Amino acid sequence: MEPKVNKFVPVMITPFNQDLEIDWDALSEVIEFYLRSGAKGLFANCLSSEMYSITEKERIKLVHHIVTQAKGRVPVVATGSFGLSQEDKAESVKKIHATGVDAVILITSHFAKFEEGDGILVNNFEKLFDLTGNIPLGLYECPAPYKRIISAGVFGRLLESKRLIYHKDTSLKIDLVRKKLDVMSDQKNEELEFYDAHTPNALASLRAGARGLSAIAGNFYPELLAWLCAYANQPEQKEKAEWLQAELTHTDPLIHEGYPASSKYFLKNRGIRIKETSRVYPLELTTIQKKILDEIYLRFLGWCERLEISPFYL
Repeated sequence: MEPKVNKFVPVMITPFNQDLEIDWDALSEVIEFYLRSGAKGLFANCLSSEMYSITEKERIKLVHHIVTQAKGRVPVVATGSFGLSQEDKAESVKKIHATGVDAVILITSHFAKFEEGDGILVNNFEKLFDLTGNIPLGLYECPAPYKRIISAGVFGRLLESKRLIYHKDTSLKIDLVRKKLDVMSDQKNEELEFYDAHTPNALASLRAGARGLSAIAGNFYPELLAWLCAYANQPEQKEKAEWLQAELTHTDPLIHEGYPASSKYFLKNRGIRIKETSRVYPLELTTIQKKILDEIYLRFLGWCERLEISPFYL
């Protein structure tokens, strides 16, 4: 049996025009940029996509556009656990699944209030599983409406359903990542793909057995995360991988400022025909923010030179 290939899966941004309507041409360009930069999948309709600021009709059209543009070249997953009741969420799951995605992603904090315990969380997940037939599902520890990090024990209980094929971890804690990966190993679960969203954890997670990375850094320099996925476990690239990890860790808090507008500004510098407009970050980036991003861009070019990567430009 051939070893599984690690994957970089971007959390997709949504381009908007000056009137804050979705810019479909720019979206198609961004999709091609991800794929030519080494993405092995696409995560649509997520927090980076500004999913809470778009209507249900827009979400469906957005995901359908991405699936159609991808044309089966890579798997596409998309968030779909919207609604007040579990029945509402089940209908949302079915609508997103009907767009042709490979899995519908469930936000952990959609299944219990902040003050409610894990018992309620698990019961609500199990009800949703019952209401959605055999639709492939995944988990997403999204920071909004609040971040619900699930324990290794809860993770194991949910895996027992045999419904989950995807997990995006935002715990930020490598020890918890390892515990969850141990649960997968103990259950001999080979169906679920585990992705770490925290760039500073990237190398450690990949070496611990994570399937890949799904961090916002991929909306700035996707080819670098793709490189880490490819070479994290290659002894001959150990020194370069650890050097790159240190560089990415240093810049990570800086690219979060003004996100996702910061990403759009960075990609525009890279030649992508995209505006900086954002529904969730309506302010224009400050002169200082732009200066910092410009400096990171120059560092990025140096990283690519050392790794012998030719940055892709449209």
